[in-house]
Amino acid sequence: MARPPLEVADIFRDQGPAWRFRHAGHVTLSQLKVMSAIEHCRRAELGGHALRCNDCDTVQIAYNSCRNRHCTKCQSLTAKHWLAARQAELLPVEYYHLVFTLPAPIAEIAYQNKAQVYDLLVHATSETLRTLAADPKHLGARIGVTAVLHTWGSAMTHHPHLHCIIPGGGLSPDGTQWIPCRRGFFLPVRVLSRLFRRLFLEHLEAAYRAGHLVFFGHLQHLSDPSAWATFLKPLRQVEWVVYAKRPFAGPEAVLAYLSRYTHRVAISNRRLIACDAQTVTFKWKDYRAKKAQRYKTMRLTTDEFIRRFLLHVRPSGFHRIRYFGIFANPQRVHTVQQIRALLVPEPDQPEAATHVPLTTNEIPRHSFVCPNCRSPMIIIEVLARSYIPRAPPA
Repeated sequence: MARPPLEVADIFRDQGPAWRFRHAGHVTLSQLKVMSAIEHCRRAELGGHALRCNDCDTVQIAYNSCRNRHCTKCQSLTAKHWLAARQAELLPVEYYHLVFTLPAPIAEIAYQNKAQVYDLLVHATSETLRTLAADPKHLGARIGVTAVLHTWGSAMTHHPHLHCIIPGGGLSPDGTQWIPCRRGFFLPVRVLSRLFRRLFLEHLEAAYRAGHLVFFGHLQHLSDPSAWATFLKPLRQVEWVVYAKRPFAGPEAVLAYLSRYTHRVAISNRRLIACDAQTVTFKWKDYRAKKAQRYKTMRLTTDEFIRRFLLHVRPSGFHRIRYFGIFANPQRVHTVQQIRALLVPEPDQPEAATHVPLTTNEIPRHSFVCPNCRSPMIIIEVLARSYIPRAPPA
């Protein structure tokens, strides 16, 4: 695949040192590490390999990747393996795509308390879905959820939301039968929204009382309990956004969309259009505009572009991909086999045979392919890695 004419790494290399100098003392160690990794990705500092094609004797040097989860060039193969594994687990039933979004005032708190609030978002969503699905008035079953946290909008602004892919039904409490939901309807969105709002605010208030939240800048007044109570009051009244639809293109399309950002963040190199010493121009999608006018271009100062990119550096050790309910990691493989044994596909349901997922064995585990004849290339020399600091000095 041809290298894009402009990459995030080019912007970081050109403007990163000056940006770090201007913002010294206001950049976290994790953000410095991400910048360093992206700047050195696939360059001589990380070492590499000298390759030769057996067919046409072409010789090429391939430098090592940084393998950072925030890099726009790395881990595409890991994402493909994740997608293949999830496609292989799809059941012959309807699937539903749900998105749980935090209101803007909560998103501001999340920016200053990423690990705590993101974790609350994940757990409140899990509790909401499992509680409502287990209620006999709605489904009366144990469901399985695959969830992926996104913290960005198309314009790279801070917009925390959780994507969930859920089969349309669940196992009965005794595990002896599959209970399908009504065709075209999973769970009532308004009930989901209000239960999610209540559970999240309960958990957020508990975290506040336990002293797990910190406040800086224009939010510093929330350290006062009376100001905190005033802040929460309107949030208990407004409707929180929960999206729930059956994807028209099937679960495969949603999984493919999510896989593009399971191992990277915010923006791909192919959305970048131009950059100079002062500005960066990129493509973005305005979901509020009419369908024919959604695709637009945006120009930001280089300073603001780097700031927005680094907004989405995940907290150290935080897992953006989670599995809940009957799809929890320890039992997922066994549960999928059990459900497939229980299911008897009906004529009006999508058949599992209509989609043949790409297995992990079919995905090549190396990218050493000759650019001229597309034949495999062999390593003829290993290039040593030169020493670089763990993060550029601030």
